[in-house]
Amino acid sequence: MKFSKQFSLYQSEASQFLNGLKQSNPQLEQNQREGRSLLWDKAPIDLDTERRISESRVKQQAYVYQSKN
Repeated sequence: MKFSKQFSLYQSEASQFLNGLKQSNPQLEQNQREGRSLLWDKAPIDLDTERRISESRVKQQAYVYQSKN
C-alpha cells in the first residue's frame, strides 16, 4: 500500500504545465472548442441541394487533352 499512496500525489511535468496553462488562461478550453467547431463541425447536409448539384455536373471526356476532330 505504501507504493500507491506514495505516488498518488505525483504529477508529471506535462500535467503540471497543462494545469498551469489552464490556470493562467481560463478561456483556453472555450477557444479550443470554437476552433474545433470551425474546422470539424459541419452544417447538416441538404439532400435536395446535393442531388441537384450532382445532377447538374457536366461529365468530363475520358482523355481531356484529345481533340474532338
